[in-house]
Amino acid sequence: MDIKPIKTDADYRAALKDIESLMMAGPDTPEGEKLDVMVTLIEAYEGKHFHMELPDPVEAIKFEMERKGLTVKDLEPMIGKSNRVYEILNHKRSLTLKMIWNLHKGLGIPAESLIKPPQAHAL
Repeated sequence: MDIKPIKTDADYRAALKDIESLMMAGPDTPEGEKLDVMVTLIEAYEGKHFHMELPDPVEAIKFEMERKGLTVKDLEPMIGKSNRVYEILNHKRSLTLKMIWNLHKGLGIPAESLIKPPQAHAL
């Protein structure tokens, strides 16, 4: 297995090119093992060099609602009565720590996204 660290942008592009030929590799094969190692190296490089901004907490909630086909009623156990849910979704009220914990557990939204200060919205 000829694998080297990804240190530069050129190394990164070469690794992406290499990985394309390995995408159909079967598990427990030399090619499959190389794919696993290459993916790990690429993810580490991307994590270090391509920082992704966390989404706005309300947008993260709305995304999960849409993705899972949820309604305001479905969020009541995590946030409170429907009027409270609407206040959150319309940026009229901030999430509490209890709401953040419940949304994290209930919807699987990363807590880091939920504790981020909300973006300013024009009213």
